[in-house]
Amino acid sequence: MPEKKKVLFICTGNACRSQIAHGLLRDMASNRFDVFSAGSHPSRVHSTSIAVMEEIGIDISHHTSDYVDDYLDKGIDIAITVCDNANQSCPTFPGDVERIHWSIDDPFRRWNFDTNQMDSFRETRTEIKSHIESFLDSH
Repeated sequence: MPEKKKVLFICTGNACRSQIAHGLLRDMASNRFDVFSAGSHPSRVHSTSIAVMEEIGIDISHHTSDYVDDYLDKGIDIAITVCDNANQSCPTFPGDVERIHWSIDDPFRRWNFDTNQMDSFRETRTEIKSHIESFLDSH
């Protein structure tokens, strides 16, 4: 069996979009990819991100918010930025790393869990899932 490719999702805070993408790709294709996520300015995993993933049976409550530079020497094969800010500030990875950019609106409004935020996080989850399905078709 060929070695799994390492995919790193990157956004600014590593709290919402990259965490949701991390959980989705791991759930959809962990047999094909080792999946990670990181941020240019990591914070913590947003409780609403955890909640919207729980709704579809994916547990990301154990995820941590990591610094992107921690992955520079980890043999990443594919780096996917999920926000425009991270795309501009993404470091150069050594080796032949495929760079992909998805411009996804940030659902983050405040740190407190608020049921009024759920819909924007669900929309983000749906948009990311669509991007991942296209990604899987081409990889």
